[in-house]
Amino acid sequence: MKIALMDSGIGLLPAAAAVRRLRPDADLVLSSDPDGMPWGPRTVEDLTERALAVAEAAAAHRPDALIVGCNTASVHALPALRARLEPGLPVIGTVPAIKPAVASGGPVAIWATPATTGSPYQRNLIREFADGVAVTEVPCPGLADAVEQADEAAIDAAIAAAAAITPDEVRVVVLGCTHYELVAERIREAVQRPGADPLVMHGSAGAVAAQALRRIGEEAAPEAPAEGTLTVLLSGSEGPLPTAALTYAEGRLLRAVSPAR
Repeated sequence: MKIALMDSGIGLLPAAAAVRRLRPDADLVLSSDPDGMPWGPRTVEDLTERALAVAEAAAAHRPDALIVGCNTASVHALPALRARLEPGLPVIGTVPAIKPAVASGGPVAIWATPATTGSPYQRNLIREFADGVAVTEVPCPGLADAVEQADEAAIDAAIAAAAAITPDEVRVVVLGCTHYELVAERIREAVQRPGADPLVMHGSAGAVAAQALRRIGEEAAPEAPAEGTLTVLLSGSEGPLPTAALTYAEGRLLRAVSPAR
C-alpha cells in the first residue's frame, strides 16, 4: 500500500504522520513545491497549475491514494485535481474541521490563511454546519510561512497577532491550515484564557488519513510492522526531508521511516 501526500511545503507533515501512525507498513510519497511556495498569494489559476504539477509528480510513483494536505489547495484546486487524476487515483481533500468543532458547542474560532478566510468555500461550510453557533473567522497572515521556515520569532508574533483578535469567549479553535497543526500547542497556550475551561482544538490530519484508508478499502493497523518506506519529492525531484521539517515532532517521526529504494 502506498499513500501520496501533496502540499506547497511541510503542511503535509501532520497528515503524513497520521497515516504513519495508522499504518506503519504504508509506503509514503511526500510531494511539495519549494520552488513555487507559498501558494496562498497566487492567483487561483496559477495555484491550480502548481498543484497539478505537484500531484502529477506524486502520481508518477503509482500511489493508491493522494491526500491534498493543504487547505488552500483543497479550496481552490481540488476539482481540477480530481478531474485530472480520478477515478484511477482517489484524491482526498483537506476540509477545515468545522463540523466536529461546532458539534462540541461554541463559540468557535477558525484560524486560517488570508486566502482561505472569508472564501466562499469556508463560508459555505460555516452555513452548512454551524447554524446557531457563533463562529469567528480569524486570518493569520504570515503564520504558515513562519511555520514553513521554522522561524520561532515569526511564529510567536503571528500567533500573538491572531490570538489578539480571537474573542475571549472562544472555547473551540479550528486549525484551518495544515501548517498550524505543527504548532497546535503554541496556539492553545496563546488563546487559552486564565480560569476558562480548557480550549478544544480541531485539526484535520487524523480524519484525512482515516478517509484515505477507507477510500482504498484498508483499515487502520497501528500494530503492523514498521516496514513502510518514504519518498520525498521537492518540486518533482527526489530529495531529503527539508531541514525545517525536523524541527517538528511529525517530521522527526517520518525521518525514522526507511527511504524508498
